[in-house]
Amino acid sequence: MAINKNHEFEDLNGIKCAIVEKNANADRVEFLKDLLEYNRYTVIVVASPPPKAAAVPAPKEGEPAPPPPPPTPETFTVGVTDVTFNPTNAIFGRLLRTKDGHIVTLAYWQQKEKQSNDEVPYFITSPGLS
Repeated sequence: MAINKNHEFEDLNGIKCAIVEKNANADRVEFLKDLLEYNRYTVIVVASPPPKAAAVPAPKEGEPAPPPPPPTPETFTVGVTDVTFNPTNAIFGRLLRTKDGHIVTLAYWQQKEKQSNDEVPYFITSPGLS
């Protein structure tokens, strides 16, 4: 059991894993798997359980049957076998690298940027505080 929500554990395919992300789509899984395997983590991916659906009441006599619910999108849970891994610490601790040698930034991790821009520091100190 995790101490807090930021560091979750789960058994994936019978292996204790630190959870990297839940309910990720196939493209996101491919991105995370490539990035984490490049950083020498063993990645385990399993299909996420479908969400619980509310029971549909039976139609009354003479009424047409309600349409079937739309199919749920297929999502996955991504984990790594290193239970000490924490995505937040890995990103802000500057522990992950891209294939071209740059440090993984939050925008790159969230796939908001195609290339990691590690030139900009995470924080800038005020001139009189040094």
